[in-house]
Amino acid sequence: MVRYRQILTVLVLTLLAHPLFAAEAEPDGASILAMAREAAGGDDWANARTLTLSGRAVFYGPAGHLPRTIATDYRMWRVFDPDRTIAHGADGKVRIIAKNSEKLIFEVGYDGETTWTERGITPKAEADKFWANNFGFGIIRQASKPGFTAIRLADDGVGGHGLYMVELTDPKGGKTLFGIDKQSHAIRTMGFRTPKGWHLRVYDDFVTLENPRWLQAQRVTLYYDGRKSNEVFWTEAKVNAAIDDALFMIPPK
Repeated sequence: MVRYRQILTVLVLTLLAHPLFAAEAEPDGASILAMAREAAGGDDWANARTLTLSGRAVFYGPAGHLPRTIATDYRMWRVFDPDRTIAHGADGKVRIIAKNSEKLIFEVGYDGETTWTERGITPKAEADKFWANNFGFGIIRQASKPGFTAIRLADDGVGGHGLYMVELTDPKGGKTLFGIDKQSHAIRTMGFRTPKGWHLRVYDDFVTLENPRWLQAQRVTLYYDGRKSNEVFWTEAKVNAAIDDALFMIPPK
C-alpha cells in the first residue's frame, strides 16, 4: 500500500510538471512595463519627438474646494528629451496655455533652461518645486534603459479595471508608481510623492492614433492627497508635428 502511494505521488508530480498543467508565470515589473510600452505604441511612442494636445480643462480650488475655473481652450506643446533620466523634474521643452474664451487663465513655459509664466521668469527654486509637482508620466518611456529598475507591487484596480502596479525608479532614485491595465495593458494610473502631497493621475477614454501608432487618453483626472485638483479633456493630439522653437521662448511684455 505504501509503495502504491509513492508511485501515485510521483505520477501526480510528474503530471503537474507538464506544461499543460503548469500555472502561467506571473509577469514581473519589467515585463509589465514592456507590455505597456507596446500597447502605447511601441518604439514610435517611446521615441516620439514632439506632442501637441488641445482640449478643455476644469480646475478646482486649493485642496479640491469649489468654486472651479473652466478653461474652454487648454493647450500643451511638448518637445521630449530622449535622454531623460529624472522622473520629476523639467525636461525637454514645454508650454501650456489655459484660456476661457479669450481671457487668459494662466500660461507656463520651459525653454530647456528657464521657466516662465504670464507674470515673467520664475526663480529656479520655485520652478523646480512646480515641475516636481507635475512632471512624472514621461519617464516610463525610458524604463528599459540602463539605470532604471521596475518592481511589481500588489495589484490594484480603478474604475472597474484590474491593474498591475509597478514602481519605476529612475537612476537618481526618483520613484513613480504606474497602474497598467491587466487586459489592454494601457497605462491607467500614475502616482508619485510631491511637495503638494501624493499626486495621482487617472487616464481614461483612450483612442489610438495612426502614423505613428499612439494610444492617447482623452480624459485625465489629477488628484493631490486624494482630492481632485483638475480634469483635462483632450480632443486633439498630434505626434511628431513640427513646433516652432520660438513658442517656448519667454514672450515679450
